[in-house]
Amino acid sequence: MKTFPYFSPVLRKGFIGAASLASALALSGCDLAPQYQAPTFIVPDSWTGQAPFAKATPATLQIPTDWWTLLDDPVLDDLEQRAIAQNADLQAAAERFVQARSLVMKARADLLPHFGLAFGATDNKQSADALFRYKGATTQTDEFYGGLASWEPDLWSEIRNQVRMQKFAAQEKAADFAGARLSLEADLATDYIALRGYDAQDAIYRQSIAYYHKAVDMTHTQLENQAAPRLDLARAENRLYVAQAAELDVRAQREVIEHAIAILTNTAPESFHISPRDIFAFRQVSVPVGIPSELLQRRPDIAAAERVMAQANRSIGVARAAFYPHISLNANGGFDSNGFDLAKLANSMWSYGATASMPIFEGGLRRAALQYSWSVYRETRDTYRSSVLSAFREVEDEQSRVRLLRQEDVQLKGAVDTALDMQNMTMTLYKGGLSNYLDAIVAQEAALDARIAEVQVAVRAEQATVGLIRSVGGGWNDRLLPTPDETMTFDVLQYGNLHFPKPAGGIAPQPPEQFENLVKGTAVQTSAH
Repeated sequence: MKTFPYFSPVLRKGFIGAASLASALALSGCDLAPQYQAPTFIVPDSWTGQAPFAKATPATLQIPTDWWTLLDDPVLDDLEQRAIAQNADLQAAAERFVQARSLVMKARADLLPHFGLAFGATDNKQSADALFRYKGATTQTDEFYGGLASWEPDLWSEIRNQVRMQKFAAQEKAADFAGARLSLEADLATDYIALRGYDAQDAIYRQSIAYYHKAVDMTHTQLENQAAPRLDLARAENRLYVAQAAELDVRAQREVIEHAIAILTNTAPESFHISPRDIFAFRQVSVPVGIPSELLQRRPDIAAAERVMAQANRSIGVARAAFYPHISLNANGGFDSNGFDLAKLANSMWSYGATASMPIFEGGLRRAALQYSWSVYRETRDTYRSSVLSAFREVEDEQSRVRLLRQEDVQLKGAVDTALDMQNMTMTLYKGGLSNYLDAIVAQEAALDARIAEVQVAVRAEQATVGLIRSVGGGWNDRLLPTPDETMTFDVLQYGNLHFPKPAGGIAPQPPEQFENLVKGTAVQTSAH
């Protein structure tokens, strides 16, 4: 219905009390919220990132919701499933969604008539004396019971807009849950990739330490044969000690990241262990980023910002409704008597009536509230626009990281091959007395540094792939949000099954006792991998 000025001619003429107008408005209501439409943006047809990330066909190359399976790691698959089922922070986000749904029902209750029962009894004794005159005491008893009914016709859709606001708030919490789940999945995958990177670095250090042990033995033999100075032995031992110390540092970092993974899967760190793996190997994934215009539907944070904007739009309607008369209908009836013989028609009593209130002058209170609601709405639009721009930047950043880090990894693999050749050749020359040990030390340092750097870049490239998947929504779509009607949790006359409402939007909180059982059984299964 079209919005009209705050004090319309109809109201000024006093027709608000007419029964025909009141009944019509009670059925339909006047929606005073401005027409809502999410802002539109002009976006490019494709991303600036190069293949295989540009212009992916959206119909055939969608990211699955279990996107981590693209990395082809069974241990990661198992960890992700456990984190989704058990993580405490994720379950807390699910409970916040349930709480928001409860507020929907609380707001909706004001649309319906309210009924109640009242009963009671009193027994009173008081003095009947007057000054200089004794008259004794009087007693009086009173017993009553009856029913109460009240209803406020939502003429200006104030209550309806409050209900809509709560429904949109519940949808916002559902989007927040999707964002929390995506963050959990991405954080776990990022940590797991880092852990496998530490495994590979630890394997490299152990191999280098074994090689340096042989180098120390060789220089010791050369020293005994007087074919090398004692300085060569000191240099060889120094490289061995430095490598051993660095290997311990990598092991410490691995243990810390393993503890972080344990917490994400809701497991006590002391009972959690992932068996090490010497080789860093994940399937290289070509992420289908789709087209830029699709990003607005694929990011949970953008969906949440849009729902906040929709709530602010409805709050304007609530602020506008405060300028108009409010009508309430009340009725009560029952029996009242000064004895226990209540249930007689002669003892019956009833009353009904209507009240109407309308602001005249309150010093600008309602105007200030309306001005505030408009400002909040404009702020949410700015926040929404900022969220969209940040999302586009994140996608472009991650595309650049993945593309360039993969190219860097290729170059470092070439550097590793040449560095290992240098290391082997210098040791052969030194053993034959054709080179000094300083050249061997330089080659050893170059080989170790190149191998460690290659693994670190490979880790960053895989983590950037996870970041790219995260930045494009991880297979989520706003069609997965519950509809406004699905946010309601129970029927009007439903009084059972209130502890855990039926799931909506695929969000179903789990009983706390189930977490305890899962925590006890997690560590042994994970250690088996």
